[in-house]
Amino acid sequence: MDLETIIINSKLYPYLLCWYDGTISKSYYNNITINDDIKLLEDKIKNMMTNMVNDICIKQYKGYKIYLHNLSKFDGIFLVKYLSIIGIVNPIVHKGRIISIEFTFNKININFKDSYLMLPSSLRKLSTSFKVENKKGIFPVLFNNVNYIGEVPDISYFKNITLEEYSNYKNNFNNSSWNFKTEAIKYCELDCISLFQILSKFNISIFNLYKNNIRKYPTLPSLAFGIFRSKYNKKQLIHMISITIYNEIKKSYTGGAVDMYLPSNNNKTLYAYDVNSLYPYIMNNYKLPVGNPTYFEGDILSLDKNAFGFFNCKITAPINLKHPIIQTRIKTKDGIRTIAGVGTWNDMLFSEEIKNATKYGYTFEITSGYTFKSDFVFKDFITDLYQLRTNYDKSDPMNYIAKIIMNSLYGRFGMDDNFINTTIIPKEDYNNFEKLNPNNILDVQLLGDNYLVNCRDDKVELNTLLDNGFEKHNINISIASATLALVRLRAKVTAYARIHMSQFKNNPEYNLYYSDTDSIYIDKKLDDSLVSNTILGKMKLEAIIDKAIFIAPKVYGYNIDSCLSESTSKGGNSIVKVKGLSNQSIKSINLEDLESLLTEKVKLSFQNEKWYKDITTATINISDQIYSLRVTGNKRKLVFNEDNILINTEPFSLPGME
Repeated sequence: MDLETIIINSKLYPYLLCWYDGTISKSYYNNITINDDIKLLEDKIKNMMTNMVNDICIKQYKGYKIYLHNLSKFDGIFLVKYLSIIGIVNPIVHKGRIISIEFTFNKININFKDSYLMLPSSLRKLSTSFKVENKKGIFPVLFNNVNYIGEVPDISYFKNITLEEYSNYKNNFNNSSWNFKTEAIKYCELDCISLFQILSKFNISIFNLYKNNIRKYPTLPSLAFGIFRSKYNKKQLIHMISITIYNEIKKSYTGGAVDMYLPSNNNKTLYAYDVNSLYPYIMNNYKLPVGNPTYFEGDILSLDKNAFGFFNCKITAPINLKHPIIQTRIKTKDGIRTIAGVGTWNDMLFSEEIKNATKYGYTFEITSGYTFKSDFVFKDFITDLYQLRTNYDKSDPMNYIAKIIMNSLYGRFGMDDNFINTTIIPKEDYNNFEKLNPNNILDVQLLGDNYLVNCRDDKVELNTLLDNGFEKHNINISIASATLALVRLRAKVTAYARIHMSQFKNNPEYNLYYSDTDSIYIDKKLDDSLVSNTILGKMKLEAIIDKAIFIAPKVYGYNIDSCLSESTSKGGNSIVKVKGLSNQSIKSINLEDLESLLTEKVKLSFQNEKWYKDITTATINISDQIYSLRVTGNKRKLVFNEDNILINTEPFSLPGME
């Protein structure tokens, strides 16, 4: 299924809905205009939804799953309200995302699901990856006149197409022969057909490989974990742990390391390297914690130098260390920051990260913690998938499937099991509901003639759920309970990743300008023994750079002297990345703009389009906000020269971040 919207007074409204069942397509066109008042708009949308429901809530489709590509953040915002007017709705919402919508009408139950959570890529890219017959079409999605008939709208109304694609599309029409309604329905129906073919191919491939059906799983990580549990977890190595231990171990999880060290390369040639599949490499090559934890007090490493686990300790980082490698979370007036600093502080750390850091002059006073046995939990899983991937060319769907499954299991680790039950209650029933749930109701919002109520979710014994293969919230149990078992694995995988990347820091043979979770920018080529385009864990040379400006973590730009990566080449000769800024605004930034920000107190301001979604009113509001871009010393201390130009950074001193 797919929805198309237009913008009226900075709000998105659905004007078209289409679906395809593998044989037939149906469309519902909503002739809305900018002159319609709010009530008329809502009545038209309700009628469109009612017609759709009457057609799909029949015996033929009972129990069916209906997929929309981006239900969570887009289509579901409109569906929940209007479906709740028509029938009974039970949405699953997690951290603001609509995971699925269970809907009942005339005793027919169907389930709306998000295909983007299963295949997180654009429909255009997926149709190419899966080589489907009907690829995603082209349409001026920014054009807002649903009654228009005339010449093909200007290219500015199309998104993400080239001038050549636009010209070819325009050549299909004579002057004044382009009809908005006809072309919109054609475009929307083609999206549905394309998505159906993609999901069908994906499901058949997964079933043939693993005897798993994608319809059982809400997300790609849950599918990956389901495959792992059904085929590879024969030893039952992953055990549940208590909430208390979970909360302690969770302190050691600080994620990947991202830092800006030097802001400009000053005419030096830089080399950009990425690790080949960092997390799969770690999961394949390093032992992870298994079994039940054992608590200890004192310095465990003085008794057993091979002790393996999570240790509470007093940490001292050498004051002269240029690139500290141990991270900690610091609470500041501006929120929580993740800092790799020098000085002394207390924290919980992974044992292998402690052992690695001693090579760089760190000292540790261990006071207590938990030890685990260790084993290669995911080795067979990763080995099989990597072999599967190498058996097929990059253009083959099996290569893509192996890649996304291999890279998605990690996403299941540390999954927050703090689910909120979202329930839609008729107004007349709310008082009784409140009496039955006096301590669980978190939030109540008006939803037409109903209330949308968010409640705490009562925890169920996790071991029992796993043993029985129980599905909580009508989805695979892993999404609700995997946290306690896997948070220690996530903490250790990310710690191993930081250990792996630490070998490229504090190296006197080159200068390190910027590092991300799995990438580095340096001014000398790495030794050939560290580089390979195909071996897991080796570095891959992505680009050779003649000019680069690094402003802050996730904010940088560079000119490419020599490009060695398909992904990099798509950006042309210049790359600019700014986290939090819209793609349209990023396109207006060049390297000279970023360079101007190296002058102290200089900032650039942009109009940044923001979408505000409200499930209770079924609206998505579009608003322009001012986005200010400047150098910030959130993670490292900024060093300016006498001309107030940023020339370097230094690590903060902990614990006070002096």
